[in-house]
Amino acid sequence: MRLLIAFALVIGLAGIAYLMGRARAGRMVAAAGAGIGAVHSRPVYHGAYVAVLALTPALLVLAGWGIAGERVIEAQVLGSLPAAERPATPNDAQALMNEVRGLVRQDLPQAFNPLAPKLTPVYEAASSNGDLLAGALAVALLAMGGLWGLSRLRPDFRARNRVESQVRILLLLASAVAILTTFGIVLSLIFESLRFFQMVSPVEFLTGLQWSPQTAIRADQVGSTGAFGAVPLFWGTIFIGAIIAMAVAIPLGLMSAIYLTQYAQPRLRRWLKPILELLAGVPTVVYGFFAALTVAPLVRSLALALGMTDASSDSALAAGLVMGVMIIPFVSSMADDSLAAVPRAMRDGSLAMGATMSETVKKVLVPAALPGIIGGVLLAVSRAIGETMIVVMAAGLAANLTANPFDSVTTVTTQIVALLTGDQEFDSAKTLSAFALGLVLFVMTLILNIYALAVVKRYREAYE
Repeated sequence: MRLLIAFALVIGLAGIAYLMGRARAGRMVAAAGAGIGAVHSRPVYHGAYVAVLALTPALLVLAGWGIAGERVIEAQVLGSLPAAERPATPNDAQALMNEVRGLVRQDLPQAFNPLAPKLTPVYEAASSNGDLLAGALAVALLAMGGLWGLSRLRPDFRARNRVESQVRILLLLASAVAILTTFGIVLSLIFESLRFFQMVSPVEFLTGLQWSPQTAIRADQVGSTGAFGAVPLFWGTIFIGAIIAMAVAIPLGLMSAIYLTQYAQPRLRRWLKPILELLAGVPTVVYGFFAALTVAPLVRSLALALGMTDASSDSALAAGLVMGVMIIPFVSSMADDSLAAVPRAMRDGSLAMGATMSETVKKVLVPAALPGIIGGVLLAVSRAIGETMIVVMAAGLAANLTANPFDSVTTVTTQIVALLTGDQEFDSAKTLSAFALGLVLFVMTLILNIYALAVVKRYREAYE
């Protein structure tokens, strides 16, 4: 809370620095007597330059303390103990500090370690002093940066160029954060997957037909040797997300887009398009309830009517149908925008040549909008592959390798959630298999993206 107050104070002082820089630039303009053209940059850029110079070092100090401050406080608190009473291992020290923090925040009614109550006032004092020192240093650096910025303001000072360079650096940092985050995710998946493949053969994982990730806790335990053949999971993901769901979403989404762009009246389109896109805003758990309580019983009744006496209440067909309805807006919106972007001259020229509306749509509009339509389909497939709640509630958790849509199957994402739910030790093949599944899913999505880019590049059409 104290650090948050310091941050608010720094932002407020930076606003004052901006106003001071802008006012000084205004006085320079007035003194020049030749209007706004007497100075290189407008007063707003001078004010922004002073504010950035004042704000940058202060924010760096507060961010650094926010990242490393807790470790400094822990070192001070543990250093206050006599050498004989200090925790023997890092785990013991971490447990002790967790109790101290719990007592300070009043999350724990009492401590289990007798040292924790004694260290509570030390922790509070160290935290208060550290926050106060970081806040004071931030304000001091802000004042120094603001004064230095004000001293540099002159009529010929290129404040606009400096501010634009600083904005460019900020945009570069934002892009770097996004890229580094992606690399961090991939590296974490690879690192943990390598640990898993040291315990389980990659050949068994990628080609095995039985999935039962149960590992033995004791050496004499029977029936928990574990089977990590992930082919049933990959098939379940493709079967539900890329076959059944897309068989529903692609024709309905594409036909909806064609009707809204080519046949519907403008007034009707203004009503129907937002209503259709509302499907994307419905929480997936609601779709899961709908699939489990409404669609799944109907699918089971259909299976019984077809003579399948052993039909399951959880089925791939129920999950795939509801998932297909859920991703209709992804296909429809992208196809709608792509069809609307096709030059009207092409549509009018086709109709002028005597083609019917349906022929124009099939022979002219859809081929011209194909890259955008493929992009929407790709987005929909990615969304379907990553869906979890609908599969858990309507398709079940059974890893079955079957092409029967009335059977219960599961997907990669569902198993990842099941493997990482609860307290887990990250040193067993059962838990680490979730990272291997995530890595394979990432590779599958990457291959799908590369293929889609190749298709878009092949069929891309440019218009003047």
